[in-house]
Amino acid sequence: MVEINWTQSALEDLNDIGEYIAKDSLKYAEITVSKLFTAVDILESNPKEGSIVPEFQIESIRQIICGNYRIVYKIIHDFRIDILTVHNCAMLISNSKMFK
Repeated sequence: MVEINWTQSALEDLNDIGEYIAKDSLKYAEITVSKLFTAVDILESNPKEGSIVPEFQIESIRQIICGNYRIVYKIIHDFRIDILTVHNCAMLISNSKMFK
């Protein structure tokens, strides 16, 4: 089984998303953040479930789409995945965002 490691940056993204949605609905914010957090559970048994991130075309950097968000992760090795960012689907990801 693969260990899922949420980076500090990805956790901050989740927090920012939750805070933004909570301006309109605290309940919907909690539901959305929970769905995003659990969407990566599939990676524990299937690390390559997501597609390669088009902006980078690097085999080890992949994404899962969950609602309006892209959860971008990197396969570090056979037993570890790092969640790098949670990003709105409507926006491109810059190198600086991914590797800060």
